Amino acid sequence: MPEFFSYRDAGVDIDQEAEGIRALIAALTHRRKGRFSMMGTVGHFAGLIDFGDMALALTVDGVGTKMLVADRLQDWSTVGIDCIAMNVNDLYVMNMEPVAFVDYIATDSISVEKMAQIGRGLNQGACLANVDIVGGETATLKNLVFGLDLAGTCLGIQKKGQIITGDRVVPGDIIIGIPSSGIHSNGLTLARRIVDSHDAWEERLTNGRTLCRELLCPTRIYAEVLPVCRNTAVTGMCHITGGGLLNLSRITRHGFSIDNPIEPPEIFRWLREAGSVSDLEMYRTFNMGMGYVIIAPDSSLPAIERLVPDARPVGIITEESGIRLSGEKFT
Repeated sequence: MPEFFSYRDAGVDIDQEAEGIRALIAALTHRRKGRFSMMGTVGHFAGLIDFGDMALALTVDGVGTKMLVADRLQDWSTVGIDCIAMNVNDLYVMNMEPVAFVDYIATDSISVEKMAQIGRGLNQGACLANVDIVGGETATLKNLVFGLDLAGTCLGIQKKGQIITGDRVVPGDIIIGIPSSGIHSNGLTLARRIVDSHDAWEERLTNGRTLCRELLCPTRIYAEVLPVCRNTAVTGMCHITGGGLLNLSRITRHGFSIDNPIEPPEIFRWLREAGSVSDLEMYRTFNMGMGYVIIAPDSSLPAIERLVPDARPVGIITEESGIRLSGEKFT
């Protein structure tokens, strides 16, 4: 009998994680007095700060257990791209322009070669996202950290009137998907367990890459969405990260009907079959080939397709709440 895998069994319970985050946010009651205070509430992709006619935004994220894949290959040259991407993509969804980044490295011991490779990746990610890396922190935490954890924080800025929060999304808007470059930096705990269970790290996909190399493919940086927002109407955006399609519920109370999803690349098909993972679990855990979503009026589609050639319509916003994938309710 095949062994059935789930993200929870692999050690990550996204429902419990959501409950823990709600408990954490409930305790964050203090609000700054005076100028430059917080705008809105905690819980969107980025936190906003009032800065006169402008708003600042802050995000924080890391590479997660993708670092263990890099360790296996002894190749840390691209994880810096992932770290930048996971932060700037969360700024883009609010039409915030990323401008500055700081990294945080926690490790059990310093390897000069590993640090140099991480630095090269961070620099490449900064170039792709057009941000300055203005500082950072490295902490050697013997007996607390085993290996190396890479995370960072990014600062974005935008005129207040140009911020996109999803409050202008209406039924009838189209859902436009932009492909991912692969697994990105989410779901690696489950992916690693499945590959490990088959001892398949060196198995090759039809593109010629081993599974190990495919899982290390860096996260796409969606910088092209900033000119999209400058040139046409956009009502909402979403970065498809941990939780998969569940991220869409962060945008609007309206519903999402995805009837023409992007075809999942081979890596996702391999994981689904090798791990006997249900479709629901796959779309709750991974981006499944769609790393970013733009919501816009139908009239904006030609401009979006011109500026992002691989973007395409995948569905429509509905009056009825909830997420539906090929007609079936997604929970």
